[in-house]
Amino acid sequence: MLSKKKTSLPKFLLRIEGAFVLVLSLFLYNGLNKSWIFFFVLLLAPDISMIGYLKDAKFGSLLYNIFHTYTWPIILALIGIYSNNILSIQLSLIWLAHIGMDRTLGYGLKYPTKFKDTHFNRV
Repeated sequence: MLSKKKTSLPKFLLRIEGAFVLVLSLFLYNGLNKSWIFFFVLLLAPDISMIGYLKDAKFGSLLYNIFHTYTWPIILALIGIYSNNILSIQLSLIWLAHIGMDRTLGYGLKYPTKFKDTHFNRV
């Protein structure tokens, strides 16, 4: 089930959870019948938050984590659903897909020490 590389069960579960969020986001986005070009153009947009690392690791991790937690895109989705704003729903699904993709690949939330110090490393 797990690779030969020593992978902990929590890391494996976090990756599965990310994959589920990614697949669900793709499925729901497909149901909107909106532009896939728009989707792929914006898919990596949350990574612009890495610019915070130009200042220092503490600020960089804070900015990165704000844009890589499920909280904000879920709030955006709820606002979109409540206000019947399709653009908000589209953006939230793209954002969720990005986070799910990152988690599936093993990229996690950052600690303020250095960029590669993530919650996956400490699980």
